[in-house]
Amino acid sequence: MKRQVSMEEISDGKRYTLNDMVKAGCGECKGCFECCKGMGNSVVLDPLDVHRIRIGLGKSFDQLLEEEKIELQVVDGVILPNLKMCGREERCAFLNTEGRCAIHAFRPGICRLFPLGRLYEEGGFHYFLQIHECKNPNRTKVKVRKWIDTPEPGRYDRFITDWHYFLKDIQERLLKEEDGTEAKRVNMMLLQRFFVTAFTEEEDFYGQFDERIKEMNRILMNGGR
Repeated sequence: MKRQVSMEEISDGKRYTLNDMVKAGCGECKGCFECCKGMGNSVVLDPLDVHRIRIGLGKSFDQLLEEEKIELQVVDGVILPNLKMCGREERCAFLNTEGRCAIHAFRPGICRLFPLGRLYEEGGFHYFLQIHECKNPNRTKVKVRKWIDTPEPGRYDRFITDWHYFLKDIQERLLKEEDGTEAKRVNMMLLQRFFVTAFTEEEDFYGQFDERIKEMNRILMNGGR
């Protein structure tokens, strides 16, 4: 999702990598869940997020939609899922009555990042610290790779990069299409291949993802055949 703001407005001006220390530690939030409500549709899910939630809860993508845990939205011309906010306080659908995350062990990447963000540039990305987001005034320094709490963080970063630029290519393709039918076809293909059709739990996720990227790129290059 594109943000029309400058880095000077929202960050400390630094770019971070996996091995850098960043002032993001919040002592497990200690009862605070401000970042788990009122987020609108901004917690956009990628294929690994849905894969983790599906396995963690033992539910299909369609079930998550039916139970209103997630919803679909258009992000820069592409249809993608996001966490659903519910009720008067617009709480995350996965927030329990004690104000704790019911899926913390397999929470989405955006939740793992917070209050960090990603700045995409030169075919890759850097992490940055969002200085106005977390209300905890006593954050501690922690290494970025520890903070995002994800196995094989190097492979994860590559996946995030590939997914971002793949979506960017799709968005640019759809902008050139005057036929709404083609946009619908591409979006349905995207949802089916990367979200509705489950990735096999017993096999390497990243390998399966790479194959699906190649397959869809081949189909798009051949005009849908």
